[in-house]
Amino acid sequence: MWKVKTLEELSSLELLEILQLRIDTFVVEQNRIYHEVDDKDKIAYHIFNQNKASNAVESYARIIATDEEVVIGRVTTNKSLRGSGQGKVLMEQVIEVCQKHFPNMTIKLESQKQVVPFYEKLGYKSLGEPYIFEQTPHVEMLYTGVIAE
Repeated sequence: MWKVKTLEELSSLELLEILQLRIDTFVVEQNRIYHEVDDKDKIAYHIFNQNKASNAVESYARIIATDEEVVIGRVTTNKSLRGSGQGKVLMEQVIEVCQKHFPNMTIKLESQKQVVPFYEKLGYKSLGEPYIFEQTPHVEMLYTGVIAE
């Protein structure tokens, strides 16, 4: 079941499940030591799919709006579901939320370099060269809505 909530709207169980997935992905799986939880979580919209039976969060992303743009981050899908199409569905949900809550705003994404081709297939275009963020090469991307071949 897809949900969109602010931090204040999340239940303690939902927050725990979200943080578990994010830490499992970005800290444990990728072997990185950094502050996974940050102040941006306080102002973000949290988009996630929660398994009805187990309550486990299976896919997650957050959206942060500034005066000029909307930035998508912390995009992850449970390791066991990768390759199932769940990531594509997540990103479709994210774009829908961006367009509903922040119409006509530029949509950007900070992608880890290894998943740039995934986002290109969904209508994102790379902006500039890779840079290091939290010990990992990233690429800033812009949502154009034009699907790459």
